[in-house]
Amino acid sequence: MSTSPTDIERKRDRLLEILSGYGRVAVAFSAGVDSTVVALAACLACGEDAVAVTAVSLSLATGEQEEAEQLAARIGIRHIVVSTQEFSDPNYLKNPVNRCYFCKTELYTRLIELAPTLGVDVLANGANLDDRGDYRPGMQAAAEFQVRSPLIEAEFTKADVRELARLWDLPVWDKPATPCLSSRIAYGVEVTPERVRRIDRAEQFLKQILGVRELRVRCEPNDLARIEIPLEALPALLAADMRDRVRTELHTLGFRFVTLDLDGFRSGSMNTVIPAEALLEAGK
Repeated sequence: MSTSPTDIERKRDRLLEILSGYGRVAVAFSAGVDSTVVALAACLACGEDAVAVTAVSLSLATGEQEEAEQLAARIGIRHIVVSTQEFSDPNYLKNPVNRCYFCKTELYTRLIELAPTLGVDVLANGANLDDRGDYRPGMQAAAEFQVRSPLIEAEFTKADVRELARLWDLPVWDKPATPCLSSRIAYGVEVTPERVRRIDRAEQFLKQILGVRELRVRCEPNDLARIEIPLEALPALLAADMRDRVRTELHTLGFRFVTLDLDGFRSGSMNTVIPAEALLEAGK
């Protein structure tokens, strides 16, 4: 159900009020629609006391850092880029189902260390109400580091966030979700720099030749590539010449097997293997 313009305005005002109460705030800024809305709201509410911080590591997809820099300049918020070292954490590399917890722990540790230099008292993220119903172990890390979620506090759903971004004329209002490259690797398969680079190059290649904005190249055991694309794009990829181009390119990148998932693109499809108990625990 869509939210009325009046409700969006009310939530917007509440969001600005909440952020104003934070005082000096650092926003974990990925250039996704959620964190971009929070960054702009923080800029409006806190002025020079707001800063956007973008974490850069091997798991960041091509073009995301540049987009973050451009968006921060457009918004007018102070912006810094920090390097995170999750690839130095054996727990992260083992790729357990709570891998995201170790990634966010690294991020928030870095932000806490930088807080005095940045001149901030509060850390904020872009989590919205819908994130509470998904499997998001990174939310546990946020709670442990007392990271605030102003969109949740202001009762924003994902649809609300996109609508406010559209009203604020933010170019990312309809941007597809862009989770880290490591999220494409099947749980239990080791996360390595080579694997995330391979995934990144494969996805960039497919987006270019298919003209599709949102897709995934999942890395399954035995270096099997499982391609997820929107169902309407399946015929184009199944054409003999296109199929041969894709197969040749992905083998060249290092995938031993190349498969096409006939269920099409599904955000978070890797989580279907997680036991139901873990999903219930995450939703508490």
